[in-house]
Amino acid sequence: MARPQTSQQPQTHLTQAPVAFGNWALPKLCSELQDDELVSRQRALTALCDLIHDPERAYEAILNGCMERLKFLLKDDDGLCRVKTTEALYILASHSLGRDAIFRNDIMGPLADLLDDPVDACRRNVHQALNRMAEYPSGAVFMVSMGLVPRLVLKVPIEAEIIRALILSTLSSCIMINAQPALESDAIPVLRGQLSHQFSDIRRSATSALVGISVPSNGKVKVCEEDLLPLMVKLLSDNDQGVVANAAGTVMNTAVITRGKHEALKAGAIDPLLRLVASDNRAVCANALRALTVLAEVPSARAQLLGHVSLLKTRLQHPDSTIQRAASSAIEVISWKP
Repeated sequence: MARPQTSQQPQTHLTQAPVAFGNWALPKLCSELQDDELVSRQRALTALCDLIHDPERAYEAILNGCMERLKFLLKDDDGLCRVKTTEALYILASHSLGRDAIFRNDIMGPLADLLDDPVDACRRNVHQALNRMAEYPSGAVFMVSMGLVPRLVLKVPIEAEIIRALILSTLSSCIMINAQPALESDAIPVLRGQLSHQFSDIRRSATSALVGISVPSNGKVKVCEEDLLPLMVKLLSDNDQGVVANAAGTVMNTAVITRGKHEALKAGAIDPLLRLVASDNRAVCANALRALTVLAEVPSARAQLLGHVSLLKTRLQHPDSTIQRAASSAIEVISWKP
């Protein structure tokens, strides 16, 4: 059950803390972050969040020891302090130096401890920070190693849409690194439940996660067992090109195994995939061509596709070499004679 969505953050009427000029600005704020007076901490955090959008200021803040204080403030009893602390970490995660500092100071664990925070805005900031970290392989690897994937899977159905989209995006990044934790957490039924969501961001991230899940052999089998291919074929006509590309990618991956081929063909995958061959979207076109290539390994599908070789040949002149190669491979398999 989703949490009731009340206010997005604690109500406050704070003004920004006075900020010293020049080289004393960040040292002063970092010092005030450990002030015993709540209002001083709140104001310092608010001012810090404004300043560190500038990469140079972010670097100064890190050099002045703000990371250790932010790590400590993640456990602050005050909701606003936690909101602004997680906001600061999200902003810092936008900078390469900030991401390195988050790793060096072991902040990922305390940050993930706020996944159950009662304040919506705090949880949103946490997921924004995690999502930003997961965009980089080192961040996704670390999240998988710290066992975060099962916890994220459990959060998908109960969070509001804006947070759910972030969780799914983070999960997708982690699954691309290693799909096994998601498979072991029974993520496929959870992802399946998001495929018909009205928001394209959610559908796109859910289908992206399924592309990753369908890479390992047991993932391909699980996609078939969960009867997901008919849904993927339906999503080949989605109005979001990212969803379409991911659906074609999942069909492509799953159809590598014999069961996947036959279930994709049974779901009527060939016609919608052929329509996508002419797409101007690089990922859509390439994935459609690759999916047709693996399906053409079935004699009945190859016979059906022989009449469409002329369409595939038009892609041989495409300016993108990836599409040229995909079209060439498809034509070779379809034209093969025993």
